[in-house]
Amino acid sequence: MLGAAMIPLSILDLCPVVQGSTPEVSLRNSRDLAQQAERWGFNRYWLAEHHNMPGIASAATAVVIGFIAGATSTIRVGSGGVMLPNHAPLVIAEQFGTLASLYPGRIDLGLGRAPGADGLTTVALRRDPHSGADDFPNDVEELRGYFQAVRPGQKVRAVPGAGLQVPIWILGSSLFSAHLAARLGLPYAFASHFAPTDLMAALAIYRTEFKPSRELAAPYVMVAVNVLAAESDAAARHHFTSQQQAFTNLLRGRAGQLLAPPIASMDGYWTPEEQRRTEMLLSFAVVGSPATVQQGLNERIAATGADEVITTGHVFDHQVRLRSYEIISQVMLSPARP
Repeated sequence: MLGAAMIPLSILDLCPVVQGSTPEVSLRNSRDLAQQAERWGFNRYWLAEHHNMPGIASAATAVVIGFIAGATSTIRVGSGGVMLPNHAPLVIAEQFGTLASLYPGRIDLGLGRAPGADGLTTVALRRDPHSGADDFPNDVEELRGYFQAVRPGQKVRAVPGAGLQVPIWILGSSLFSAHLAARLGLPYAFASHFAPTDLMAALAIYRTEFKPSRELAAPYVMVAVNVLAAESDAAARHHFTSQQQAFTNLLRGRAGQLLAPPIASMDGYWTPEEQRRTEMLLSFAVVGSPATVQQGLNERIAATGADEVITTGHVFDHQVRLRSYEIISQVMLSPARP
């Protein structure tokens, strides 16, 4: 049984740290998932930058990308994303130039303009919390330039990095990112896994305003979808309560806590208002049996016209997470390779 829309599928991983475990276990689980995802036919394996969150182990994103890329051989590995306001563009150019030198043709650089942290942590990262987001377009252009061939008279260059043409993506959850990605002629990934409200408007802006560039001749859209697949709808919904708890905690100002085990029912855990808001944030999710997941993903692909889907999800049990992605590959991709 294969998906009707045979487009590339990818994985976004935040390296979740679950209750009773450690970041070391989380990182090794991510390596295991990436290796299996490569065998199952997924296109990319992206990691996200977040800071000061006990439940997320991918803060040193470039380091984790190197760890994953070194343990795989064909799957593309990248950032979903690097939060550029936290960094000098030259530093990111050097990091990803190094990664691209070590793993040629396999490294992606997705960029976001949110800090991925609270205000105090942003200050601790030694960046100005007031100017970073406003400077984002200029920082993207500066970073982009470091990957071009060295120009005559250029005083500062990325070594490694210059001339490597590392693919840059614009990530976003708002209309701002759509305008920017279109103006720069870069591929665009929308965070519909937690911000579905502006999805369709953002895609329309990006496609309408897109200007071809040296990197990209036509618009290329990747949409993010929370997916949890299991043998039955009931089993998938049960395991999905871990993610529902995480999003409820986000609303309570406790983002990035250790991922909790699934519970029998969310009744009594969230208030009616928290339920309404959490279900809105997760309204683009696909949760259920193989047939349910196949239908749900194909509906979202058809509705958005996506060129690629990047799937994500917080699952407490590593074996359940592996099985979820195996099911996704079975219903949406070519049969798993031996």
